[in-house]
Amino acid sequence: MRKNRLLRALSLALVCIALLSITGCSNSQRLMFGTGGTAGTYYAYGGVLAQYMKNFADIRVTAVSTGGSKANIQSIQDGDYQLGFTQSDVMSYAWTGTKTFENDGATHDFRVLGCLYAETVQLITMDESITSVADLAGKSVSIGEAGSGVYFNAMDVLNAAGLTIDDIKPQYQSFEDSKESLKDGKIDAAFIVAGAPTTAITELATTNGVYLINIDGDLRDSILESCPYYTPYTIAAGTYPGQDEDVETITIKATMIVASYLDEDTVYNLTAAIFDHIEDITAENAKGAELDLANATSVTDVPYHAGAAKYYKEHGYDVYTEDEEDADE
Repeated sequence: MRKNRLLRALSLALVCIALLSITGCSNSQRLMFGTGGTAGTYYAYGGVLAQYMKNFADIRVTAVSTGGSKANIQSIQDGDYQLGFTQSDVMSYAWTGTKTFENDGATHDFRVLGCLYAETVQLITMDESITSVADLAGKSVSIGEAGSGVYFNAMDVLNAAGLTIDDIKPQYQSFEDSKESLKDGKIDAAFIVAGAPTTAITELATTNGVYLINIDGDLRDSILESCPYYTPYTIAAGTYPGQDEDVETITIKATMIVASYLDEDTVYNLTAAIFDHIEDITAENAKGAELDLANATSVTDVPYHAGAAKYYKEHGYDVYTEDEEDADE
């Protein structure tokens, strides 16, 4: 009996040694990456970036569909995710405990890896009579899911046009639901905030036709003055099927954040996996063309992770870090 036990133990040890010889050189760390809804830019682009981080940082990164910016920040706070996409404005709300985070309170459980691309405020309709934001009065309008970044972007635009939520018939829908509701005639217009071209809008433009409404002139000037986290943006003609003219609007920035507790080497390698392979990433997703170190390092109100800061410093860019924040305190 004792001999049999010894033989079983020896066999088990040999199996373990064999497994270690196969897997010993690979990184067993696994990171969950919160993206967004399947009809938005976050999800498709996140899948591409996850693959590059797997291939070049030697870390198993799994990109998952989520409710977007706020959900990703909260999931990092809860320890469920270690990476996430977020709008730059929502990230600021989380850090300061304002607007969509007013009831939840501030969270400092994340750090910035880098800004990636412009997230465009896109107001779409299939109704030819709607030609301006003011025309939304009395209309059924999707303004994003309740408490989402899209909701606050929509309210910024509506308020600048002299409209309140009581002046429209608000619908709180995802990008995919907005697309289907427009097709079915259940809503008159929808706000979609994502990198252009956005899958949901492209599909709608291809199958049914869609109009993009300009956010420009005095309206845009008013928004930029009261909400400095926006910048002007032009959706070039031809971005969507049937779009023959440029469309003027505003944008915030799609930003990748990471859990504050990740070690410096891990985040350094994740950052390098993205910014060392811009051309290859661009070949797989058009948003890769917007990867740029100057843009990546443009956040000033939320600290960067030390690992990302190390990478940027090696390439000539200094960023705001937690160490600087502690020194200020």
